[in-house]
Amino acid sequence: MTAGSDSDDPERVVVLAHEKFPERAKTATGVLKYADYDVVAVLDRDRAGTVTTDHRRDLPEVPIVSSMADAPEADTLLIGISPIGGDFDDSWRPDVRTAIERGCDVVAGLHYFLSEDEEFADLAAEHDVALRDVRKPKEDLTVAGGRSADIDAEVVLTVGTDCSVGKMTVALELVEAARERGVDAGFIPTGQTGIMIAGWGNPIDRVVSDFTAGAVEEMLLEVGDDYDVLFVEGQGSIVHPAYSAVTCGILHGSMPDSMVLCHSAGREAIHGYESFSLPSLDEYVDLYENLAAPVHEGEVVAGALNTSDIEDDAEAQAAVDAYAEELGRPATDVVRFDADAVLDAILGAE
Repeated sequence: MTAGSDSDDPERVVVLAHEKFPERAKTATGVLKYADYDVVAVLDRDRAGTVTTDHRRDLPEVPIVSSMADAPEADTLLIGISPIGGDFDDSWRPDVRTAIERGCDVVAGLHYFLSEDEEFADLAAEHDVALRDVRKPKEDLTVAGGRSADIDAEVVLTVGTDCSVGKMTVALELVEAARERGVDAGFIPTGQTGIMIAGWGNPIDRVVSDFTAGAVEEMLLEVGDDYDVLFVEGQGSIVHPAYSAVTCGILHGSMPDSMVLCHSAGREAIHGYESFSLPSLDEYVDLYENLAAPVHEGEVVAGALNTSDIEDDAEAQAAVDAYAEELGRPATDVVRFDADAVLDAILGAE
């Protein structure tokens, strides 16, 4: 995404999150929390008339309105939700149409490409605006060459016990914490939300399987000599019945030196696939380290626990302590507490 004007002012963005904000609007909340945009409104017809901080205290205060017609002037409409399968919900069509007619670019991370929607493409051409499908991969991707280990930067990969446990959030929080210590740290985005936040990246879950590792390697080679440490955004889980292939591709393509195992407190089964129980933490460590080893040895050096479903801080800290003890490595909730224990383990592993 680029600025919507010739000035140095940040891009003014409206984020669409109908009926999903905040719990099921990962992209919306990620952009609100981490992106350098001026988010002027969130669209959610169920929560119109409130503000974002009414629903999540760690977000900037932004008004929630019912439609694009009620939103203030903006440069861009960003689709901040992605249903299972990445489809476009036709109830969003009036908002997208209104945005284009108002001269806004539209950014989406769906598997449904807005640029290939005849109505939107014609309307965008008429109003001279861009339709940016961040999940559309580049056409010149190729297989990996096994060269990620050759870069100067230390490579850290966030891996998970499941989907939606906070791998992107942990990577971004660790980048920020490392920079606060004076470490030259960079972020490698591999999913649509990370790409929208960072403004670049390869959408790994949309890349042809043979090119998955190569798409990750390409990003590392592009910026690897510019940073001391690179935090790679992980995807899925190595035991996920649907998404394990993406996880493996990122693992082998990034050739990490160290890994952080992310987990959501209280989760015992694969989300959406509840007949599949989560293995023990020891099994996860062995799976990730053993699968990485033939390509490049990497160690799970720390854990990150998502305690957002626990209201009491003392209970959350107790959950973190129990997680660290079971994992046998330092752990914390990098959002609720601080990232020191995890960052110390990473920097100590260099």
